[in-house]
Amino acid sequence: MCHQSVGLIAREIEGRGIPTISMSSAYSITEAVRPPRAVYLDFPLGHTAGKPRDAALQRRVLRDTLEALVAIDTPGTIRRLPYRWADDDAWKDSVMRPGLDGSSEDDRVERHPDPQYQCEEDRIAAEAAYEREGCPSCVFLE
Repeated sequence: MCHQSVGLIAREIEGRGIPTISMSSAYSITEAVRPPRAVYLDFPLGHTAGKPRDAALQRRVLRDTLEALVAIDTPGTIRRLPYRWADDDAWKDSVMRPGLDGSSEDDRVERHPDPQYQCEEDRIAAEAAYEREGCPSCVFLE
């Protein structure tokens, strides 16, 4: 599910009186979507809860996330959690820029000039949100 959909869902749930918190590894997207409250970890996408098979780290991340759920009282707050994926940021080179291993092969999914949606409902919701609010993370495309 895309970040925008998660933010919309969180706001709807909050509007019905149920507190929510989002976990993110994409700060700029989370900031643009403005979920009611969120935690951010500078971890690779898909690993927001921690490293595989590192149950102790996963428990700390979950505990801190639940503490943030209770502590954050200003809507739109994003709390940065203090954990590091590695001692340095070298891991970002291979994640963010394919081909640095000497190959020129880019195995990412083909990019399209038009938005791609997982399902028709996502397309409809995204277009409706864009009509109402615009897209704060896409303004540079105009």
